[in-house]
Amino acid sequence: QGQLVESGGGSVQAGGSLRLSCEYTKNHVYMAWFRQAPGKEREGVAIIDYSGKTAYGDFVKGRFTISKDNGKNTLFLQMNSLEPGDTGMYFCALVSQWYLWHQQDRVVLWGQGTQVTVTS
Repeated sequence: QGQLVESGGGSVQAGGSLRLSCEYTKNHVYMAWFRQAPGKEREGVAIIDYSGKTAYGDFVKGRFTISKDNGKNTLFLQMNSLEPGDTGMYFCALVSQWYLWHQQDRVVLWGQGTQVTVTS
């Protein structure tokens, strides 16, 4: 299944933007971003399949965009209009299927995570 390495996290003021990257060693049919805020369960942020089809968590509301560059083996998450509620650890993941992709039991491989902090 390979390895996933995230980067691009940091601290930003509310309304700002961040672009997360995830380098992978082996391409996969379904790749996703999850996040976990302190004291909360990990939740699905976005998923992209091999054809480029995407889906997002309801809380995204058009603010984030998931994409991938197969030539560079890199998955991206462009996050705009960030809010303090977006603060948390963001994880890149390989997912086994599209159906119920946002559930943690669909994940077959996790990255180590990158921290995103949004200040008001």
